Amino acid sequence: MTLTRRLALALALAMMAGPACAQACLSPPERRQAVQAGQAVPLGQITRQLRPEHRGEVVRARLCRSGGNLVYLLTVVDRRGKVMRLRLDARSGHLDQAR
Repeated sequence: MTLTRRLALALALAMMAGPACAQACLSPPERRQAVQAGQAVPLGQITRQLRPEHRGEVVRARLCRSGGNLVYLLTVVDRRGKVMRLRLDARSGHLDQAR
């Protein structure tokens, strides 16, 4: 997948997310604080834990609040170009939802 195509895909996905999700997501300093406080595992650890069927290039990653918990929302593109949206528990790394 070319860089231009990846950027276009990331932009399209960002526009679909809408403002409601952006309001609940943490800023970079908040993310660092959550990881340091043990409320979330580092993103690198999360991506290494993904099952083979969910692995690919992470084109977007957000750490957001959801129902009092923190979740990672990942957009992953596999080698064939299939786009997956994953929701993982930020503390354990367990997959909550895949679309």
